[in-house]
Amino acid sequence: MMDNSPVFVAAGADRFEVLHQAFGLKPIDFKVSTEDTDGRLFIIENGNNRPGGPPRHIHHAQEEWFYVLEGDYVIEVGDTTYPLGVGDAVLAPRAIPHVWAFVGSGRGRLLIAFQPAGQMEGFFVETSELETLPSPEELASLFARHGMLLVGPPLPVD
Repeated sequence: MMDNSPVFVAAGADRFEVLHQAFGLKPIDFKVSTEDTDGRLFIIENGNNRPGGPPRHIHHAQEEWFYVLEGDYVIEVGDTTYPLGVGDAVLAPRAIPHVWAFVGSGRGRLLIAFQPAGQMEGFFVETSELETLPSPEELASLFARHGMLLVGPPLPVD
């Protein structure tokens, strides 16, 4: 339960001062925890050190909002493709298939918010415990345990 106290998280830091790396690859900093908002909001800073992104998926109960801090991305929401650069944002409504990929060179960073938070914090904790990408079946099960459905492959990147 939240206590209505302000929460400060410094640039480049995690809310809990924990190193999260999804599948041993992507650095993720928790910026606003479900603890801070009584489960209403969860915000992460997602780093990308190489091109790519997650498989196409659906959140049954969350909107997912993306804001580009650094780099170039492509995000598809439903049938619409959005090329995004620094300062661009897009909202993926709940129950609509979406997928994104870092397509730039160097480093990319996304600020991603989930509302309501649902099981997303637990999803990123669990992915940080994995050192490699699981099999397609294990990945589908992981997504399902956290309120999501896989519906397609990741976006192709050159």
